[in-house]
Amino acid sequence: MTRVLILSWEYPPLIEGGLARHVRKLSEALVARGVEVHVLTRGGEESPAHELSNGVDVHRILEPKRPTDLGEFVAWVERMNSDMLAAGVELGDSYEFDLVHGHDWLVANACDHLARRFGAPLVTTIHATEHGRHQGWVEAHPQSYIHGVERWISNRSQRVIACSHYMREQIADIFGVEEGRITVIPNGIDPDDLPNQDPETLARLRANFAAPDERLVLLIGRLVYEKGFQLALEAMPRLIEEVPGTRFLVAGSGTHEAELRRQAEELGLMDHGTFLGWIGDDVLHSLYRIADLTVVPSIYEPFGLVALEAMASGCPCIVADTGGLREVVPHEEAGLRFRSRDPEALAEVAIRVLSDDELGRRLVAEAYEHLRRFDWADVAERTEAVYLELTGAPAARSLDREQRQS
Repeated sequence: MTRVLILSWEYPPLIEGGLARHVRKLSEALVARGVEVHVLTRGGEESPAHELSNGVDVHRILEPKRPTDLGEFVAWVERMNSDMLAAGVELGDSYEFDLVHGHDWLVANACDHLARRFGAPLVTTIHATEHGRHQGWVEAHPQSYIHGVERWISNRSQRVIACSHYMREQIADIFGVEEGRITVIPNGIDPDDLPNQDPETLARLRANFAAPDERLVLLIGRLVYEKGFQLALEAMPRLIEEVPGTRFLVAGSGTHEAELRRQAEELGLMDHGTFLGWIGDDVLHSLYRIADLTVVPSIYEPFGLVALEAMASGCPCIVADTGGLREVVPHEEAGLRFRSRDPEALAEVAIRVLSDDELGRRLVAEAYEHLRRFDWADVAERTEAVYLELTGAPAARSLDREQRQS
């Protein structure tokens, strides 16, 4: 049996973004294949230092709330890595790990030291790059520091996993990693994680944001510049003019939130929409089901999980023709794409969907079939294949989760 140590700076119930969900679903799917998975992460005072959760051994270090200042954040990450390294050394005294798998630059230093100490191969999944997030502007600190760590850990690792072919090209071009050491494994989606609520509950929720005869456009995610929500707001006046009764809902929080609110005020949009702020997963997943259209206007997008969640929830989706979104959303099939950074193109495609109910129903039906490509069991199988290639170990046999937890 392969025994792997996975490091991540977040893991449920501590959720900063999509990384926590990715690591959890991947870990549980690997366990279902018979891989013994230990996750080393951080947690709050209320989180147990160790627990067996759905077959995954989760080990947590206690860390204070992360700072909001980015300069302080880098120093905080370094301290977190020191604590993770100490905890990982203790784990190594109890378990013999075949491989170390880190997620993003935030755990790079601990991963490097632990892999060397264990004499084990190192796999790193790069979910996004600082170069991409800042459109290549990485000369100033702390962007230069983060970019340097990403370059170093990508070249240090025996294998790098990218979530899309777009990201593989980015990692090869920006960091100089040989393409043969980069494996593309897309993120997964589990429709069961997006439970449907009864129609009456959804109707009450929708009534908070739109009347029954109005159209509701959903913008959801981290409110940061690279997500492109400013482009969607710029398109809204034309959309409202040509599809009367259209309203928008912005769900999420981030460093760009205040600027987006100012933009909406200047465009005269505040009477036509709502900024909901940060919301928990339970409400977030319901928003897809009450919206008539989800728009993903990203400038930089390594993958595009929001698009998958919208499709899995039965909501028509349109996305910018850029990055991993091109692979996640086949044009004119599971959804529609528009020219990136072009508010007019966004408006035209949104108007097309909101004015044609039959088109919306067709996109939803085809998206349902398309989602089969992003099954977590397949993601785990392909990830395990990377592990086996690097360790030379035989394939793990399937193991019942009940047995792991006994």
